[in-house]
Amino acid sequence: MAGLIRRDDVEAVRDRARIDEIVSAHVTLKPAGVGSLKGLCPFHDERTPSFHVRPGVGRWHCFGCGEGGDVISFVQKIDGMGFTDAVEYLASRVGVQLRYEDSRTGEAAQRGPREEPGRRQRLLEAHRVAAEFYAEQLFAPGAQAARAFLAERSFDRADAEHFGVGYAPTGWDALMRHLQGRGFTQAELVATGMVSQGQRGIYDRFRGRLVWPIRDVTGAVIGFGARRLYDEDQGPKYLNTPETTLYKKAQVLYGIDLAKRAIAQKKRVVIVEGYTDVMAAHLSGVESAVATCGTAFGGDHAKVVRRLMGDTTAGGGLQLASGASLGGEVIFTFDGDAAGQKAAVRAFNEDQRFHAQTFVAVEPSGMDPCDLRMARGPEAVEALVDGRVPLFEFVIKATLDEFDLDTVEGRVGALRSAAPLVAGIRDRSMRDGYARSLAGWIGIDTDEVRREVARAARTPSRPAPGDRRQGRPQAEPAPATPVMAAPDPRDPVARLEQQALAVVLQYPQHVPETFDELGEDAFGVPAWRAVHDAVRAAGGAATGRSLGGGRWVESVAEEASTAVAPLVTELAVAPVPEDREEVIGAYVADVVRALVDQGLTRRIADAKGRLRRLTPGEDGYDEAFARLLAIEAERRTLRESA
Repeated sequence: MAGLIRRDDVEAVRDRARIDEIVSAHVTLKPAGVGSLKGLCPFHDERTPSFHVRPGVGRWHCFGCGEGGDVISFVQKIDGMGFTDAVEYLASRVGVQLRYEDSRTGEAAQRGPREEPGRRQRLLEAHRVAAEFYAEQLFAPGAQAARAFLAERSFDRADAEHFGVGYAPTGWDALMRHLQGRGFTQAELVATGMVSQGQRGIYDRFRGRLVWPIRDVTGAVIGFGARRLYDEDQGPKYLNTPETTLYKKAQVLYGIDLAKRAIAQKKRVVIVEGYTDVMAAHLSGVESAVATCGTAFGGDHAKVVRRLMGDTTAGGGLQLASGASLGGEVIFTFDGDAAGQKAAVRAFNEDQRFHAQTFVAVEPSGMDPCDLRMARGPEAVEALVDGRVPLFEFVIKATLDEFDLDTVEGRVGALRSAAPLVAGIRDRSMRDGYARSLAGWIGIDTDEVRREVARAARTPSRPAPGDRRQGRPQAEPAPATPVMAAPDPRDPVARLEQQALAVVLQYPQHVPETFDELGEDAFGVPAWRAVHDAVRAAGGAATGRSLGGGRWVESVAEEASTAVAPLVTELAVAPVPEDREEVIGAYVADVVRALVDQGLTRRIADAKGRLRRLTPGEDGYDEAFARLLAIEAERRTLRESA
């Protein structure tokens, strides 16, 4: 089986994928000096642009929230993709044929698990054409029932167009004939799942139904969901695309393409139960709403959401060493009936996959967001979400509702049923807090509740929330790796060292050879010394001149530690005071000269200090004096050359 993408192919993707073009699909970029662009950050709310892109080095960085990286990391963060998926997505855009190496043998192999080259794009194109066809049919004479369905739920034409809602005609082969007329083969149509194979041939899977296009995080249509409209339709109320190479229902979230920016910015995702609920939520201002497609919310869905929220560490989430969350909310909306409560319990089993705070928003009268918007307006939908309650509290109280707490038997039964839920809470502080709350809700002594919770935690047969396998303990994730803080830019020494490193990363072709002659003690600020160490390890400015652009910065970033690499990106994108093409060479030389001068001045001070500790005629005095004179002469020569 193919494993890791070959390194030179990843580099080819970085080289060919223009970072300004990729970012411009999500951010309006404006010139910010020669070779630099800026705009409003897509990853946090801001009014003043602090998001910078420097195409020449292939890097982006936000000086507001601190996020940054290369074109691959931008796609990863904006679209919630893993590294491999992001590289494959960019490769398909820029025409790079990826090769893979077996992770055990290192032998190269062509990609095999997905589709042969070009086939995936053909299937995506077929879906795009189909979505346009369905959207056009919604306003054809035969789609009155579909339009009435939307109007009854307070959706107008603009709403339908925004979400791409369409209509599948009642004929057996309307879509098939349309796609074949556009050059798609019968085999391709069957592979999309949009047509079905029967004893009498193939026919449209969706007929006489309202249709929603289902898109992935990049906005590409990968499947459809269809709602029954006519009584004579004996099929299920909702019918979705079957499993295909594009459509994996366990990984699909309807509305993720529209919600991803709000999820990333607000660190909040609202999970609703249907297509119209997503529409109603977005139109009510809850723009981070998504829905599963014909399946319960599961582990693969959790991975998609975690990536968009920035919850991507090895253990599955961003968490402090104490176990406390670093922020973010996952909010489930369910009907207030028994089925909704069961869905909440299922969600409880997924909660441990997050390190965000998980909540439930339930409308007491049982209305879903679509009904609520129609009955009480968009403000009621926002109020529903804002009135969320912690998922743990909701599930524990739902369990207690099954018992008569006015009787001893009921209280004992409630304690025994709820204690395993409390024991399964990973955060120790929250676990203790809910033990105290449980004691109050039941009316039992707190110490007795704690003993029962401890007993439940020791029981090996108890299914742990978040892991349905019996008796397997949850592994605690490692704390997130800290990033070395940049020093105060108001410090003149730190500012000069920062400017020197910025020009070395951005304009290595103009850096004089004297820079590479600097020793490991040339930088006094610890953060910038660490970056300088990475520059030296990467081969210095001489290597930067030969590599150029993004490859030079990538080389330095690879030599830096995990805590220092973000500083490399920040410096590679940071605006420099002078970047006019006709004078940038002189400016770079001046900055490096000033840095060398600063280092010589520091060495002179050290030499004078050593000399003051000696007396004339003492061993070492003459040597120290000669060293001082040599350094002063070196600085004088440097200044005269300027």
